[in-house]
Amino acid sequence: MTAPDATSPAGTDAPATSWHDSLAVYLQPRVLIVLFLGFSSGLPLALSGSTLLVWMREAGVDLKTIGLFALVGTPYTLKFLWAPLVDALHVPLFTRAFGRRRGWLLFSQLLLIIAILLLAMTDPARSPFYVALGALLVATTSSTQDIVVDAFRVESLPESEQAAGMAAYVAAYRIGMLVSTAGALFMVSGFESTGITRSSAWMWGYVVMASMVLIGTITALVATEPEPSVRAEAATHEESAFTRVLHAAIGAFSEFLSRKDALAALAFVVLFKFTDAFSGTMTAPFVIDLGFTRNDYAAIVKGVGLAATLIGGFAGGFVARRYSLATSLWIGGVVQALANLTFSWLAIVGTNQWALALAICAENFTSAIGTVIFVAYLSALCQNPLHTATQYALLTALAAVGRTYLSSGAGFVADTTGWPLFFVICVLVAIPSLVLLTWLQKRGHFEALGPVRV
Repeated sequence: MTAPDATSPAGTDAPATSWHDSLAVYLQPRVLIVLFLGFSSGLPLALSGSTLLVWMREAGVDLKTIGLFALVGTPYTLKFLWAPLVDALHVPLFTRAFGRRRGWLLFSQLLLIIAILLLAMTDPARSPFYVALGALLVATTSSTQDIVVDAFRVESLPESEQAAGMAAYVAAYRIGMLVSTAGALFMVSGFESTGITRSSAWMWGYVVMASMVLIGTITALVATEPEPSVRAEAATHEESAFTRVLHAAIGAFSEFLSRKDALAALAFVVLFKFTDAFSGTMTAPFVIDLGFTRNDYAAIVKGVGLAATLIGGFAGGFVARRYSLATSLWIGGVVQALANLTFSWLAIVGTNQWALALAICAENFTSAIGTVIFVAYLSALCQNPLHTATQYALLTALAAVGRTYLSSGAGFVADTTGWPLFFVICVLVAIPSLVLLTWLQKRGHFEALGPVRV
């Protein structure tokens, strides 16, 4: 991790920065590099997910087969298993020419372009197996790119730019997803309107999407190798490949667990976004239950909600830059929990589009604030450049536990309590994370991270 640019301890408030300084940080070259890499990371997700499912359904693939394609996303949840390889191994030619992180970044993007092109050449109606194989290759190369981009971002940004970098990354990631969903669908319709067959239109749509990965490739070529990565490479260049992989895998665990209050910090990682996950699981059925249409859901939840998310991401970057890490976590934790009360209010108001828009904006805006600050915290935990990729992949996998497993009972709670009380409970489930935050703050956890000012 790069040296901090201020000496304010992590658990105390840093001197307030001006609005001009807080906005100017987004124009820093390193932050702009992360922004374009965020677009490259967000672009492939839907190409093996929702956009692909639309293509398959139009091709006449049965719903049972389409349902099984949810398994294609498995590499995104298991990417921590091969993160040590990204941390430790050299890519022939690429590492020598571009460096440890940039070499892997360019290599993964080259593989991603090839994988998307292979998927473009398949025919869902005739060979769903090859479609599944192509989609799995896209998901695997995409998640590998994510591993490298996360490590690159953590190592290349000084502490004063971490939160701004994450806000830019989140915004660009969402835009990349929008391009590969709505953008790809409009593009396919445009190709089809020229008179070519539907299957050819889909093929050319995916070819265009593959070419857009080059935005990230050009960015990687323009960027410079992070200094911590250069030092780590120099420190391990005489070790064998097996030794480096072993040190990356074991070191990522042992180094973290040797820290004071490590288990409490891990529990906090699991629980901080649990309030969002618990309510988010039920947002779609809640909106439909109230009597809103699918068009309402698409336009307000996905459309207006996306705008609120983007604005909230940059607001989170401002909060995290203006205040200390501990204080920022308090702000993010409290506002993302209280926003659930707007859904309780909406449940009482009923079918009102303006009320739905207000509730969705409040929830997405505050959730994005919490997300940016939380990821800044995860970045601060990854302090050893020898295994940044492995530690970050492990922490994000752990953070997904609340979304994937702990929130699985939300439907039973909603069915028992009714919607107004359910969202009150969603506020209450944030209390354990805030208790842990209090305990970690008193134990000096944030001071132990070093003189961090986000």
